[in-house]
Amino acid sequence: MAVSGTKEFDIKAAPAEVMAALVAVDRLGEWSSSHKKVEIETTHPDGRPDRVRMTVSVVGITDEQVVDYSFEGDEKLSWTLVSSTQQRQQDGSYVLSPNADGGTHVVFELTVDPTIPLPGFIVKKAQKHALETASKGLTKFVEGL
Repeated sequence: MAVSGTKEFDIKAAPAEVMAALVAVDRLGEWSSSHKKVEIETTHPDGRPDRVRMTVSVVGITDEQVVDYSFEGDEKLSWTLVSSTQQRQQDGSYVLSPNADGGTHVVFELTVDPTIPLPGFIVKKAQKHALETASKGLTKFVEGL
């Protein structure tokens, strides 16, 4: 069964700076402890990542996944799962908008559907970890650049 979550937060950096950090998917491991290995397989004509292969480990479950990234300027980054050893579906996005103090308001959304039945508490723990990493890890990474 697919589970979805949303997290909204603010980062003290301009949207272009936040997007630059998100585009640097090869640096995901610097702010996401779940990402063990990230390899960009193909890029879009503008040099942004297109197809990315990664090894991810959450709550003791390791997944080898391939995702396709798409972009809408510096406002939105989204991805869709192409293949995975542990999931049927994964869709995620970051939507960025300027806020009143010159920073960025971020809306992170993630939907995952594991292939194996997992107890609800494990799915919730993994979801919470992903949402917290997206907010706290990304914020610390961007503000530290």
